[in-house]
Amino acid sequence: MTRTLIIRSAGPGVSVQDLGRPGHLAGGLSRGGAADRLALAEGAALLGQDAGTAALEMAGAGGEFEASEDIRIALTGAPMRASLDGAPLVWNASHLLPCGGRLKIGGCEAGSYGYLHLGGGIATVPMLGSRSAHLGAGLGRTLQAGDRLPIGADPGLRGTGQRLDPAARCEGGTLRVVAGPQTGLFTPEQIRAFENTSFRRDVRGNRMGVRLTSEAAALKPGGGLTVVSEVIVPGDIQITGDGSPFVLLSECQTTGGYPRIGTVLPADLPLAAQARPGTLFRFRFVPLEEAVEIEAAEQERRKTLGATLRPLLRDPRSMFDLLSYQLISGATAGDDLERDH
Repeated sequence: MTRTLIIRSAGPGVSVQDLGRPGHLAGGLSRGGAADRLALAEGAALLGQDAGTAALEMAGAGGEFEASEDIRIALTGAPMRASLDGAPLVWNASHLLPCGGRLKIGGCEAGSYGYLHLGGGIATVPMLGSRSAHLGAGLGRTLQAGDRLPIGADPGLRGTGQRLDPAARCEGGTLRVVAGPQTGLFTPEQIRAFENTSFRRDVRGNRMGVRLTSEAAALKPGGGLTVVSEVIVPGDIQITGDGSPFVLLSECQTTGGYPRIGTVLPADLPLAAQARPGTLFRFRFVPLEEAVEIEAAEQERRKTLGATLRPLLRDPRSMFDLLSYQLISGATAGDDLERDH
């Protein structure tokens, strides 16, 4: 019998997401995938599986879920209020969802995108090499009550009852930028003003990108809006007709004619993705050599997230899944039972 996750209810923006489907720009399809790719790496670390494993992305609100048999889960990304059969669950941690248990996930307490990871991952049929729903392209759809998602085989090597300290990314901050082919359309004075201006995340934004506004003068380039439409990618910062920056995200279009002042480093894109309306940002240009070093360090940090995990401490009297938790010297009682047999 196939293990399944049953969707009892779902918010309007719950979908299956992985790292997306690169390589299809020529066919008019952008990469897509999770808005916050760091959250996928964190969930993978908590469950001891590949960062490309498909998970549920919950935009703004979660839902209610049930498993056909015991499964391991992890919760990452924007913190949401979560409970299992009425008992609260810690975010940025791994837990056991027992067969028939009801997992309820409410709205975001900070940020915009929360993630529910399953041991073994979501095993829907891939489309063009990915299980991600690309809503703008009509690939897949958001989930609805009554949907049943197949879950892959789970070796369960890491058990549950572990937590991590996530990288802060729900409070805005500085977005590091590299120059691009159209940065020269902006004067040195405009570039300085761009770096010295505080921008606020507008109410307009989705998986395609987020608009930023400010009280400062508009950043209209000397070349106006007559640039030739060309390939664009997540992280590009388009300056729209009114002079406002628009930071492109995972589900952006593949070409565009608005001039691009630069590109946000992939390491910083989770900050833009998780921003709620009103969140403040500044931009800072960095040399390409520094950007390469930043990206290499971030990729290495993500690969070693598993080494930063620590036991999730709870009151044993409230732990219905006691055997799955870290008990003595990093070993689980479940591990001991397996060794005894």
